Amino acid sequence: MIHARMLRTAILSAAAVLAAGIAHADWQPTKPLEIIVHTGPGGGSDLLARAIANMMEKEKLVPVRIQVMNKPGGNGAVAAAAISEKNDDPHTLGLITSVWIANPLTTSEAKVTVHDLKPIAQLMLEPAVFAVRADSRYKTLKEFIDDARARPGQLKQSGGSVTSRDNIVRQTLQHATGAKWAFVSFPGGGERLAALLGGHVDIMVIEPQEAGEQVRAGKLRVLAQLSESRLPGYPDAPTLKEAGFDVRTTPQIRAVVAPPRMPADAAAYWEGRFDKLRQTASWKKYVLDNQLEESFLPGAGLSKSITEIERELREVFTQAGIKTVR
Repeated sequence: MIHARMLRTAILSAAAVLAAGIAHADWQPTKPLEIIVHTGPGGGSDLLARAIANMMEKEKLVPVRIQVMNKPGGNGAVAAAAISEKNDDPHTLGLITSVWIANPLTTSEAKVTVHDLKPIAQLMLEPAVFAVRADSRYKTLKEFIDDARARPGQLKQSGGSVTSRDNIVRQTLQHATGAKWAFVSFPGGGERLAALLGGHVDIMVIEPQEAGEQVRAGKLRVLAQLSESRLPGYPDAPTLKEAGFDVRTTPQIRAVVAPPRMPADAAAYWEGRFDKLRQTASWKKYVLDNQLEESFLPGAGLSKSITEIERELREVFTQAGIKTVR
C-alpha cells in the first residue's frame, strides 16, 4: 500500500510537471502587444520598436498586431512607470537603453528603475563615433585631446544629459588623459548635430548611421569609434583602443523588459520570440544596415548585464564628482 501511494504520488507529480510544460509551451498572446518606449516618434527606441513590429510581422513570429506607445519624459522615468503600472499584463513590453540604468542613479525623481521590471532579453549594443566638422583642424582624436589638454575648458562637445553616453565617455577620457573640455547639453540629436555643423561646438558623439549620412555629404569627419572592433561602414576609422586610448567605455545597450509580475510562461514566450527574431534574415540586415553590434542575452543574462553597467556607471560618476542617490 505504501509503495502504491508513493507510485501514485510520483505519477501525479510527473503529470503536474508535464501539464506545466504544456501550458508553458502553449501560451500565446491573445490581443495586440504594446511596446512602450521613452522617446517620441522618430527617436531611437521608437524607430527600433517599429522596426521590430515590422520584422516580427514579416517573419510571422507572433499571431497578433504590435503597437508602439510613446511615453517620453524623465530620461526613461515616465516609460518605466508606465510599464510598472501594467503589473502582470503579458501583452506589454518596453524597450530600454543604458540611460534607464544611468538616470535613476542621479535623480530621486525616478521612482521606478530597471530593477523593478522583469528582464526579457538584451538585443544589441549600439556603437557610436566621435565626429568633427569636415573642415576641422583635428584629423585624429589624439590631436583633439592634446589641444584640450593644452587649453583646458576651451573646447566644447555637444551632447545630451549629464547621464548620457556622450558625457559618460567624455568623463572617462578626461579622467584617463587629464584633458578638460566643456560639455554643452541639448535636448535632441538634431540640435546637437546643428551645434557642431554651425561651429558652436568642436566635437560630438553620434550614432554611426547618422554620422555616415553626414560624412557622405562632406560635412563630418569621423575620428574614432566607440566599438570593440571596426564597424563595416568605417573600415578606416580606429577604435578608441587603436587610437591610443585603452579605456573602458560603458556600453549602450538596447534591451526588452516587461511588467514586474508578468507570468513566467508569457515572459518565456517573449524571450523565445526575440531569440527567433535575431536569427532571421530581416534582423541580420537591420543590424548590418544600422551599424549595430548584435549582443543577444536572455533574461538572466540581461539582468547581469544591467548590474555590471550600473557598477561601471557608479565608478564614472564618482570620478566625475557626480552625486548618486542610489
